[in-house]
Amino acid sequence: MIKKILIAFFCVTAHGLFAQNGTISPYSYFGIGDHRDNGSVDNQMMGGISMYGDSIHINLTNPAAYSKLRLTAYTAGLSHKEYRLKDWTEEQNVSKTNLDYLSIGFPIAKNAGFGFGIMPYSSVGYNLNAISVNGQGSEVTNVYTGSGGLNRLYASIGFEPIKYLSLGVTANFNFGTLEYERVQSVEGVQFGTLDNRESKVNGYDFKYALNYTPIIKDKYTLYTSVLVNTQGNLVSKNNQRLGSFSLDTGANVEVVDVNLDASNLRNTELKIPTRTTVGLGFGENKKWFLGGEYSFQKMSDFDNTFLGLENVTYNDASTYAFGGYWIPDYRPLSSYFKRVTYRAGLRYDVSGLTVNNKEINNFGITFGLGLPLGGDFSNLNLGFELGRRGTTDANLIEESYFKVNIGLSLNDRWFRQRKIN
Repeated sequence: MIKKILIAFFCVTAHGLFAQNGTISPYSYFGIGDHRDNGSVDNQMMGGISMYGDSIHINLTNPAAYSKLRLTAYTAGLSHKEYRLKDWTEEQNVSKTNLDYLSIGFPIAKNAGFGFGIMPYSSVGYNLNAISVNGQGSEVTNVYTGSGGLNRLYASIGFEPIKYLSLGVTANFNFGTLEYERVQSVEGVQFGTLDNRESKVNGYDFKYALNYTPIIKDKYTLYTSVLVNTQGNLVSKNNQRLGSFSLDTGANVEVVDVNLDASNLRNTELKIPTRTTVGLGFGENKKWFLGGEYSFQKMSDFDNTFLGLENVTYNDASTYAFGGYWIPDYRPLSSYFKRVTYRAGLRYDVSGLTVNNKEINNFGITFGLGLPLGGDFSNLNLGFELGRRGTTDANLIEESYFKVNIGLSLNDRWFRQRKIN
């Protein structure tokens, strides 16, 4: 029964995932939007580290961890994010709720597992006003809005060819539409101008993983991992419309389609550089774990020629993440709160994005709980994150945020042989 319910839920809610606008960040204006947290809640709450895997949870970011699965697992995640956006003169509070992932994973042989699912890859969502004065002393108002994003369909497989060594690969198909609009009006002028741009994007990338987890002194485990997310070669089919409209009625007066073929911008490439992650951790199985990861990406190679922004540059990106968990006593006969998994972590992201000569970086602190459900291995994962991104320098915006995550992980055993008495 649980299998049928989860598959139906997967199919029905996937449409909502495609349609959602997953951010309210002004920094989603750049690149392909805000890159979304692609890990499950249990991994996100350990600072986002991806090296740890076990027999009942799906690890969305490390395909080698599928070799650990012993039960079929269904997982879904939701998040609610409260933003405080401020510059030198004002402050605004906004919020957003999203469906973050839907996934199924199951063992296919001894020490081998397979999984597939859907999740958002990036999101665009902003509404910005900029007011200036032109050479004639008239006030000029520019309104920038954006929406859309990219979704990701993925399939992963992981296996353990020799003891303690696990290998895995994930194939990702990314697709979606990005929309950008700028509307300008000048004080005392009857008509305004608009610039509407749309990019329909799709493309593939792959992730390869290697985990080596030897047992030390029959009690402890050393965790080492290497992940390589290959360059994402995305194709963008672009359209642009320019025109004017009446400030009194809002009706378009004259809008024309720009001939992008003449400037070789009808079809462009968005190359997301290769990202490499190395990790090291240590722990005692079902009791505690501590680990750290370092990721680096040559974002200086990235460019979005269709948008052609002049005040933006990209530098090499990196991420530092640390986290772990603690279980007082996992045994079923112990008290409920002793069986709870307590998680915490922190991360610092050097995004590589530089606006007005200022780096836009992010720092976050995470913590959460893994709550057992009933007498089986299913659990509800609650997570919280406090963080800050950006700066108020150079006429930019600083984001402070508080995020609440809810992840449901349900377990079942497929392919059981039924016995008839």
